[in-house]
Amino acid sequence: MSRRSYLLSLAACLAGAAVALYAITRTWSVHLTPRTGMSDLRDVQTGTDLQPWVTGLAVVALAGTGALLATSGRLRQAVGVLLSLAGLGVIVGAIAGRVGLDPGSARGGTTWPILCVAGGVIILAGGVTAVRQGHRWPRMSARYDRKPVPPPRSEPPTGEERDKSAAVADHRAAWDALDRGDDPTAG
Repeated sequence: MSRRSYLLSLAACLAGAAVALYAITRTWSVHLTPRTGMSDLRDVQTGTDLQPWVTGLAVVALAGTGALLATSGRLRQAVGVLLSLAGLGVIVGAIAGRVGLDPGSARGGTTWPILCVAGGVIILAGGVTAVRQGHRWPRMSARYDRKPVPPPRSEPPTGEERDKSAAVADHRAAWDALDRGDDPTAG
């Protein structure tokens, strides 16, 4: 169950951010101003024109999805709180952007603000899931973590250790020869 909720939360945050980013950049309203003897003057506004900070919150949610992958434990839960707040901000911004428009200017359609709100809800759900269950999710492999350097030895190396370091030196010499442009296999 834990791995499934992890993958679903990642997918939800990613999809919600993508939907919100797409919807906020679409045309939310077209206001036509009639002019005598000429064509009507069109004023087109996207969601970004109305609420530019919603775009930033959607990008934060996108980056937060990557942070969910890279963190673990309490830090992952903190990222979940950040994602929840970003989702809530997208919802509030989309609603505020749509409410602030003239009712007659909805020729661009009300679909995009609703889709932006849906993206925010999806981000919020993924963030809440990360807050509630994030500490139980698997963490990234420690394969590439920095290994501690052992302290230097005070006793002289044994014969086997000397042979091993000589083999390493031979390999280095071959690479150095390649760097100089020499063929280490010729000869």
